[in-house]
Amino acid sequence: MSQEGTFRKVEESAKKMHGIKGLLLCGYPESEQQRLLSLLKESELSAFPVIFATNGDRQKTLKEIFESGHRHGQGETSDMIRAAVMSGFTHNELHTLMASYRDSDLPPQLWAALTPISENWSVADLLNELAAEHEAVNKQKSNP
Repeated sequence: MSQEGTFRKVEESAKKMHGIKGLLLCGYPESEQQRLLSLLKESELSAFPVIFATNGDRQKTLKEIFESGHRHGQGETSDMIRAAVMSGFTHNELHTLMASYRDSDLPPQLWAALTPISENWSVADLLNELAAEHEAVNKQKSNP
């Protein structure tokens, strides 16, 4: 997602994206959290702090939640929309993560990259925006 709330392609490069290093995961049941951590290890991305958003984190800003610390929320189930928000990844790391996830047996999820604007949004606002964008893309695909 770009700063204006629209999609843009991320080219493969060593360029670092906005924010401190971290991966925010929303809507992950406890049973799938370890599977995701294993996927990160296999993809050589286990150095990233991983934060599992809890239902109590909905109104926190993305900036606040990324400062929560590694494995915040692990072991708690969340009924939020399933999504991953990447912060501080290089473009190559983003592509590695998305390809590894695609090849896994984990359910589909929405994806976002932290931006200077979105870091001030609440987790709930970001998830609402991602869901609306996902719906618009699906609608466009079905009505060319």
